[in-house]
Amino acid sequence: EVQLVESGGGMVQPGGSLRLSCAASGFTFSTYDMSWVGQAPGKGHVWVSTLKAGGGSTDYADSVKGRFTISRDNAKNTLYLQMNSLKPEDTALYYCARVYWWAYDYWGQGTQVTVSS
Repeated sequence: EVQLVESGGGMVQPGGSLRLSCAASGFTFSTYDMSWVGQAPGKGHVWVSTLKAGGGSTDYADSVKGRFTISRDNAKNTLYLQMNSLKPEDTALYYCARVYWWAYDYWGQGTQVTVSS
């Protein structure tokens, strides 16, 4: 079975950093593009970043460019999101999601990131 398990979230002050991890299992992780998607309280899902299977192509939402870095370790079946210079507006439940065509077929349970002073 496909499983995606996020971790690393928490509460931080503005300007702080967090590193989210997504442990994948049940599929050939290295062959799939992976994304991070955020959901702020009372809001819909918003795409944050995508990393291609080969690891050589990344995309970021304009709101996080220069602050967040997506990466993957295919040997460890793990996707990461390094979040720096966090802002209150980054507060959201962050999911890792497997890319299926132009959508997502599997999601993790999410890890909460709260940025507040």
